[in-house]
Amino acid sequence: MVEVSGTEALWLLEGAAQGRLVYIQRESSVIRPAVHLLQYGRLIVRTPAQATALSDRATLTYHADEIRVAGGTGWTVTATGPAEVITDADEAAHYRRTLPGWVHGPHDTLLRIRPQTVTGFRLAHEEA
Repeated sequence: MVEVSGTEALWLLEGAAQGRLVYIQRESSVIRPAVHLLQYGRLIVRTPAQATALSDRATLTYHADEIRVAGGTGWTVTATGPAEVITDADEAAHYRRTLPGWVHGPHDTLLRIRPQTVTGFRLAHEEA
């Protein structure tokens, strides 16, 4: 694994469409699939998770990757920062049109994460 700069990690994240939201609930790690977009330095995430499980979280982690198993190459990016549930009806409607979701209703949450820590790695073959 070769570490990449924060700028390159954000660039990789911006080029991906899907990832995973990671948070703690009742002392256990929870991982939910999600779709995202990077806009104005903010990560907008749509995930099938209950908003009530996320509304009191000050900090959330988002992870995305693209790994080619056959070649053993790819990349992985993790972004962590303060998050908030998007509750404005017009803004939520916009992102629901922009980001395709898997479910609708109480398990269809939109979040805004302000990444403060972004780490990324490229998976590459060692040069001989």
